Amino acid sequence: MRNIPILILSQAILMTGTSLMVSTSALVGRDLSERALLATIPLGLQFLFMTLAATPASLLMQRVGRGKGFMVAAVLGMAGAATATWSIMAGSYIGFCVGSMLLGTFNGFGQFYRFAAVEAVPSDYGSRAISWVLAGGIVAGFLGPNIAAWTRPLLGAEFAGSYGVLIAMYAVSLIAAAALTIPVPSAEERESRGRPLAEIVGQPRFLLAVAAATVGYGVMNLLMVATPLAMESRGYGFEDTAFVIQWHVVAMFLPSFFTGNLIKRLGVFTVLGAGALLALATVAVNLSGETPWHFWAALVCLGAGWNFLFIGGTTLLTETYAPEERAKCQALNDVVVFGTVTLTALGSGVLFEGLGWRWMNLATLAPLAAVLAGIVLVRLRHAQAQPATS
Repeated sequence: MRNIPILILSQAILMTGTSLMVSTSALVGRDLSERALLATIPLGLQFLFMTLAATPASLLMQRVGRGKGFMVAAVLGMAGAATATWSIMAGSYIGFCVGSMLLGTFNGFGQFYRFAAVEAVPSDYGSRAISWVLAGGIVAGFLGPNIAAWTRPLLGAEFAGSYGVLIAMYAVSLIAAAALTIPVPSAEERESRGRPLAEIVGQPRFLLAVAAATVGYGVMNLLMVATPLAMESRGYGFEDTAFVIQWHVVAMFLPSFFTGNLIKRLGVFTVLGAGALLALATVAVNLSGETPWHFWAALVCLGAGWNFLFIGGTTLLTETYAPEERAKCQALNDVVVFGTVTLTALGSGVLFEGLGWRWMNLATLAPLAAVLAGIVLVRLRHAQAQPATS
């Protein structure tokens, strides 16, 4: 259990850095490129390389263990932060893009903190371990944007100091990774291929786990990114938008203190169903009005729904594979989930401009309804199978 506080700290650093970059990257990109069209490219590259890193990160850690894998990630993160800092000071847009790629690679490794938590505790504590580690993200809602604001004028260039601080933060991640004592996979686990991936993917529980996390994260990212645009188009100031986004981040991570216990008490399917219903409630609130309090209530529901779907999906996924199969299964899951996050991050603004806020919300109903139907079907199938296996 001593690994859990280390992983919570690592997750807090990961999400604080991500929050800082989301708050500043577009502004830096605009200033360095001097073209609004290129402003979000560095952030898009960060999400892209986070997705691309999932498979090599998972396979590397299957070989060398979680601790060494996270140490490699921290070095890449420090290199990325240093490159971004230098690029801002030198006025290099291309350099900032390269730094964003390295930072995205670090984030790709960091997404495996939640899986490492499962491996660090007895099997009965798996869902709670995931929940505890993700709770570290609540720090990000407050620290990330504030660190960016406090360090914005340092080093003589706008936001150079913000990325300079990331170097020190990722150095702490390096020290934390070195302190992990999660056992390295055995020789049998490293060499055995387990079942073919197609056979594992064919399990209804596996498909539901991936679908729940993917739709939950995709819908959350799509509507979260577009909310500031929607509020601005209604004439609301940045103070209103910042208030809504901050409470959204709190709602994303605050439930983590009890989501694991809910899964233990009520079952993973109940928690997944609650997550889908909360996400559907988001759409209902967004369609019912456009006051700041409507946006606030919608994003609080959206954050809590994401929490239940993502933690529930991750928990269910860990129950579908053997130890020797986890590297390829976790890699596939994260490629699908964060590939979707990348697409929604890049496409949210386009969809808002093309469809409008109302139709953008309505477009999320189909995937959410499909996940809800999948939860019901897999739960019924699971219930029918229980007597036969008892």
